[in-house]
Amino acid sequence: MKLRILFLIVAMNGVAYTINAQKVALKTNILSDVFMNVNTGLEVGLAPRWTLDISGDFNAWTLSHNRRWKHWAVQPEARYWFCDRFAGHFVGAHIHGGQYNIGGIDTDFKLLGTDFSTLKDTRYQGWFVGGGVAYGYAWILGRHWNIEAEIGVGYSYTRYDRFRCAGCGKKVEESKPHNYFGLTKAAVNLVYLF
Repeated sequence: MKLRILFLIVAMNGVAYTINAQKVALKTNILSDVFMNVNTGLEVGLAPRWTLDISGDFNAWTLSHNRRWKHWAVQPEARYWFCDRFAGHFVGAHIHGGQYNIGGIDTDFKLLGTDFSTLKDTRYQGWFVGGGVAYGYAWILGRHWNIEAEIGVGYSYTRYDRFRCAGCGKKVEESKPHNYFGLTKAAVNLVYLF
């Protein structure tokens, strides 16, 4: 019985130390929030200058006029902080993956070989995987609050089926691969540190 009490006291001291050391952060990407994407991130301290950040997005909305902007994505990232973790400059290496169902969106936008104007009359449904590198900076607002900005570039491989219109099921093109090089991460995170 005494051994159990001693073990409980030691375990409670270890938990109290962990909480005081600010080793965990909970965050939301404000840029993603603007586009109605439900998102959250969890960052855990691994060493004095290393953290592991895992973020995810989810959007299940069907918009008016049968437009679709549905997706889910996960993006884990290993980060190296140049000073202390959760403060100042950092670099990261990330991987990402997810699925999407997007179409019926009227835009005349082209970026790095991808023509988004085709989204007006067609719907794309598929999956993607990839990775990249990022740079960011975290500003300390208070004892538990930070603002963090990050930009990343990399590669994504995707396979998709293309459909004739946003709401119909008539398949036009099946299982076409696409390679993308460019922006893979853009975030302005509101961060709460534990």
